[in-house]
Amino acid sequence: MWTSLHASVHHTIRSRHLLKRNQRLLIAVSGGQDSLCLTQLMLDLQPKWGWYLGIVHCDHKWRDDSQANAKYVEQLAEKWGIPFYLETASQPLKSEAAARNWRYQVFSAIAFTNNYQCIITGHTATDRAETLLYNLIRGSGADGLQALTWQRPLLNQIMLVRPLLEVTRSQTGKFCQDFQLQIWLDSTNLDLKYARNRIRQELLPYLQEKFNPKVESNLAQTAELLQAEVEYLEQAADELRQKAEVQTDEPENSFTLLRLNRQVLQKAPLALQRRAIRQILQQIMSNAPNFEHIEKLVALIAAPNRSQTDPFPGGVIAVVEDEWICLIC
Repeated sequence: MWTSLHASVHHTIRSRHLLKRNQRLLIAVSGGQDSLCLTQLMLDLQPKWGWYLGIVHCDHKWRDDSQANAKYVEQLAEKWGIPFYLETASQPLKSEAAARNWRYQVFSAIAFTNNYQCIITGHTATDRAETLLYNLIRGSGADGLQALTWQRPLLNQIMLVRPLLEVTRSQTGKFCQDFQLQIWLDSTNLDLKYARNRIRQELLPYLQEKFNPKVESNLAQTAELLQAEVEYLEQAADELRQKAEVQTDEPENSFTLLRLNRQVLQKAPLALQRRAIRQILQQIMSNAPNFEHIEKLVALIAAPNRSQTDPFPGGVIAVVEDEWICLIC
């Protein structure tokens, strides 16, 4: 049965150039409604695209039924005639972030070993809206608010692709109902100790009822607009950084990592200054720089001569020397 959702996702993949014909695609399947909807759609579109499909499932060992959950997904793969790959955590993972990092490492390794070009996930417009709200509450800038992107590279030149970012969770639920796909209910999605679950169970329904019934789609659209703007700003900031940055390996400057031309930076808008400075700090810090790190280096662009910062994590300090900002270890 060909539905409007089939047509929509087919058009999205083609118009956004997300996937190519005859690729080997590994679908991440949890057993929930989004991943089951995605798998059925990919199976139905397969004759048009000539894809070779596989399924990967990760058992985080968070729940008592996680092994049964994995077995259920394996049975679905057998029913659909798709190769199945399972990875089980050696011990329960401590946080959502740790679990996410582990999953993507697993996905990349399995895809690379078995010659899959892309990992396909069932993230939806609803996930995009939730991520935007989650990052907004945490104080993220535009990079965080752009939320989930259509595709991004993983390890080993494997691409992560999200074809359902214009589809809401209510649509995937209806699709599963129409196609009689039995959903495995994940009890952790109901646990309100997780901030994302509170956004899903409490905040978004409140916003839909009290402010805008289409809040999910509208927030997802906002993330889409921000994505294009972030890409443009990041490219412009990279060009600014290259103009301002001077590497140094002179003996008398053996402790100077690099110098930044303040006159070049002063001519740029503040938004580009901040992005260029962040790119520079990412080179010298082991962890991502925060807002305070960026601002104290931005302040030196127009500061008096001999001004300096306190040490950044790792011990590097920045000092103003005439028209230069010198990063010294």
